[in-house]
Amino acid sequence: MTVGQELAKLTGFKLFHNHQTIDLVLPYFDFGTPPFTRLVGLFRRRLLEEVAASDLKGLIFSYVWAFDMPSDTRAFRRWAGIFKRHGARVFLVELSASLRERLRRNATPNRLHHKPSKRDVTASRKNLLRLDRRYVMNSPAGWKAPAPHLRLDITRMSARSAARAIKKRFRL
Repeated sequence: MTVGQELAKLTGFKLFHNHQTIDLVLPYFDFGTPPFTRLVGLFRRRLLEEVAASDLKGLIFSYVWAFDMPSDTRAFRRWAGIFKRHGARVFLVELSASLRERLRRNATPNRLHHKPSKRDVTASRKNLLRLDRRYVMNSPAGWKAPAPHLRLDITRMSARSAARAIKKRFRL
């Protein structure tokens, strides 16, 4: 999200981060329940459809992708297809960082301000550790990206530097 915020400043694109839908639905339905999953998916799809059909300059969408989950790959392809049908370019930026750094960033004031469900820092830390153990969170060697792809290790990189690298790589 923080890299997306910086990229939005550099490009004039709008940022849509994954917790905007997650935190909208969580007060009503528990994470992962069928109604939660349906609503989050519906809100994301409809927002992406409206943006794709609009005259917005561009959109940055942040999403946590489990590379060992075919459903996550299918979701990306569906979302990318929305934009491709409107003639838009779609790029995939994969950000990685050490577990230690991700745990540190998980409790920064900016993240806690923009992601209400992260404010229970202990629960959020446990969830991050659980997801890290359970899923493959970075693309494996030889992975065929479904869009032009940039992989950045941002462990020691500022959000601003990462945004500059993305902007340069894709000529945004």
